[in-house]
Parts: sequence; structure tokens; C-alpha cells
Amino acid sequence: MRIVLPAAMIGALFMAAPVLAAPCASLTALKLPATTITAAEVVPTGAFRPPGLRLAALPADELRAFERLPAFCRVQGVIAPSSDSHIEFEVWMPLSGWNGRYLGVGNGGFAGSLMYWAPGIYTSNVPTVQSALMAGYATSSTDTGHDAPQADARWALGHREKIIDYGYRAVHETAETAKAIIRAFYRRTPAHSYFDSCSNGGRQGLIEAQRYPADYDGVIAGAPAASFTHLVAEFEWDVQATEKGPASYIPANKWPAVQAAVLEQCDALDGLKDGLIEDPRRCDFKPNVLLCHGPESPSCLTALQITALEKIYAGPRDSQADQISPGLVPGGEAGGPVGWALAVSGPARGQSAYYGLIQGFADLMQNPHRNFLTANVERDADRYGAALGHILSATNPDLTAFEARGGKLILFHGWSDPLLSPLGTVDYYDSVVARMGRENAERFTRLYMVPGMPHCFGGSGPNTFGTTMLTAVQHWVEKGVAPQAIVATKYRTNGDPASGIARTRPLCPYPEVARYKGTGSIDVTASFTCRAP
Repeated sequence: MRIVLPAAMIGALFMAAPVLAAPCASLTALKLPATTITAAEVVPTGAFRPPGLRLAALPADELRAFERLPAFCRVQGVIAPSSDSHIEFEVWMPLSGWNGRYLGVGNGGFAGSLMYWAPGIYTSNVPTVQSALMAGYATSSTDTGHDAPQADARWALGHREKIIDYGYRAVHETAETAKAIIRAFYRRTPAHSYFDSCSNGGRQGLIEAQRYPADYDGVIAGAPAASFTHLVAEFEWDVQATEKGPASYIPANKWPAVQAAVLEQCDALDGLKDGLIEDPRRCDFKPNVLLCHGPESPSCLTALQITALEKIYAGPRDSQADQISPGLVPGGEAGGPVGWALAVSGPARGQSAYYGLIQGFADLMQNPHRNFLTANVERDADRYGAALGHILSATNPDLTAFEARGGKLILFHGWSDPLLSPLGTVDYYDSVVARMGRENAERFTRLYMVPGMPHCFGGSGPNTFGTTMLTAVQHWVEKGVAPQAIVATKYRTNGDPASGIARTRPLCPYPEVARYKGTGSIDVTASFTCRAP
């Protein structure tokens, strides 16, 4: 990718405000609660490079994206709301062309670094401070209180205050601090503030709307890890299903055959055979159609592998047969860079993404050496929830305060996500509707489910829509225009706009789904309409 420059954001839609700014360097003298400004300097056009990034490993077009960065005021600092807190943050503010808005960006995984940059198509749906600055925003990012790779949570051992910082405090503190710095620099408060992220960043967005409704006017929460503690129980369930015995393990090279069998059975359920399933809940797929009747091969599953896959689709249940966490849905098993091959299989047994996530949570629970292959999933779900649910989970459906001050929330989730079940986001949206009432909920909340997309980006369907969705939430907040269908685009090569458009398709506000009108190209949005299922 090649960073997409959203022309609509840079042009007439977001009229750039003249910047009458205080000197950037003067911000080092700014006094803010529990905050130390460690540096404030002007970064010339094209001069910034993320710390530690090996530029030689970057494709030429991604390197050129840094070279296009406009000049900006870069403020670095540390927030310490507790004696064991060390929340690093940065605020970037364009020297010219500021659109008058503030955009906070989130973190994936267990955080641990600032969101300067992300490779490839990730930035098309989830902004970084780089892409936000290029679109004219004042923007901020935080490491949430620790320095570590996203998959590593050893920082949590013996540090409960750091867990609280990661869980909810750091993003809130950064939002308040960032707005104060922006106000000091531009001599006026941002007209509107937005938060946009995916995965753990989606959870952060929900936390903001639930706990701190005054921080942001609009929130986009993609694939949110909302029920954080129960998700870990689901990971344990899936790992136990596939790896308690070596014969149950499903290698990565089998997922294409699984997806092909699902599509053969269910692709046409929505009235169109196009390689996508609009609502996989309607697909009653039975994996036993893939049973090997001869030597095992990538095109079939053994009986034990079929049992494991059935458990993954079903999800964990407790001793009363109640669902602990929803399972995964069929239809996108072969797709995406963060797909089933990475999440469920990994390159070999014991190397799936699930393993790393479970180990990280074990560190949060102060039990780094536990054997999750023999764990009791039901008991763990209860224990995790009691210990850390009030810190990490973002499941409160009561968004009364957020709605009362005019807040708008857009949720999105890929139907083929193997890391965070899309059904969890549907359940959360339904809980908001149940708590707030449908008419009231629809005044400030939308959910968009994305056929064929795995975790946050990529996959077999149209999967690039980030700037369009951000425009939609801004129109909703600033003009009172509620979003309807949002156009998603699939590019021909790896999310690269330069490769040309392969297909566009409307993402419909849930529970509506896209239906083919019966005429016109199936690769063009105009050939579809949003209808009730």
C-alpha cells in the first residue's frame, strides 16, 4: 500500500483552517496534570522516520509515503497518573492545512508502542498518526504505559497499575492531554474529536464511549475485543480442540479446501454466487463432507480434524450448555494476511496466534507458566472475568451519557475474522439496542458487517473503506446526517489503489444486507441495494 491519500478529506469536504500557531518549541514549558513534556520540535516536510524502523526493508512506495509527510509540530511526553505509570505519548500537529479536528488512534494486541506506521493495507481501514497527519488532522498515539512488542505482555507481571493503564486509563489520559496541547498550539480547541481503530483499538474506542463519553464526539470501533476475558477462554477452547492431540491439528494448507467446500454449499444462499456469503449465520455447514476417504491430503480432513473444526465453529459452552463465547463462522477460512492460517494453525503446532494471545493473558493474570492445554475453559472464563473484566472488558451497553452529548458510534467487523468472533460484535450491538431501545440506539449507533474480510483488513471481499467510514461519522456528528450504505473497495493487488479496482460493494447498516438487483455488473456497487434479511 501504499498509503492512500484521501482526497475528499484534504479537499473541499474538510476545509483547512488557517494556522496561527504558538511556536512549537514553546510547548515544552506547558504545565499539565501528571504530565512531562519531554520534547517539542518542528519536523520538516518528509524528514520523519519511525524510531527503530529498518527503512531498507520498506517497499519503495511506502518509503515515499514518509517523504510526503507535511511539516508538523511533534510533541513527546510522559503521563504518570500513578506511581507505577509511565505512559509515553506523542501529539502531531500540521503546521499548515489543519482541518480543525483531532483524531486519536489506537493500538493492536497488548500495545507497547506508538502507532506511527503500519505496513500495507492496514492503514486503509485503521489510521496511524502518519495517515492522520497526511489527512490534515492533529493526532495522537500512546504506548499505553509500556514498551514491548504487541504480542508480549510480560510487562504486566507484578504491575497492576500498568494493567490499568493498558486497560483504560492511558487512552483517556492521552486524549485529555492531546487536546490541551492542541489548544495551546493552535490557540483554539479542536472543533471535533474522533477516535478510530481496530481490534484492541476497537476495544479502546468502546472503552472511551462507555467510561469517558466526553473524550470523543465520534468513535469508530472495528473488530473490538470487547469481552476481553471471555475471548481468551475462546482461544483456549480452540487450541484445545486442535492441539490436545497431534492428530487433531489442522495445518494451514487445508484451509483453502475448507473454504471451497463452504462456498460450494452456501455461496448462493444470498441469491448470488460471487465468492462471498453476506450472512454466514445462514450457512449450516457440516465439515464431514471433507472427510478423507483415502490418504490424507490438503483437500480433505481426518475424522479428528473434523471434530476439531466443529468445535471451533460451535464455540465454548459451559456445563449448562450456555454459550461462554461465540464461535467462528464459516466462509472465509482461506483469506487474508491475518486469517485462519495464522490464527488457528500457525506455521506448526504450538505456533498459532492463539498461543501468543493466551500466553499474554496468562501474564496479565500473573500466572505465566500455566498449561492452557489442560485448563478448564468454563472455570477460566469465570476466573478471568472476576479478576480483570472490570479493567479490560468493554461490554457495557449503557451508552446514555455518550448519546446525550451527541456522540456517534460506528462498529465494523469482518465476517471471516478468526481472531475475534464477529458474532461477539453483533451480540454487543444487540445489547445496546436492548438497553437503549432500537429507535434511540439507531440515532447514534451503526454496525457494518464485512463479508469475506478477516481481522480488520484483507480477505476475498471488498475490504477497503476506512476513509469513507471516517467521513461518514464526521457527517453524522457535524451535520446530523446518519450514515446508510458505506462503499467498500477491493483492489486488484494487495490493497494497492494503483493496481486498479476489482470490485466495489455496499456495506449495509446491520441487520440489512446487500442484495443484487438482478441486472448490472456484480462488481459495481450500483447493482446492489440494502435490504432487510
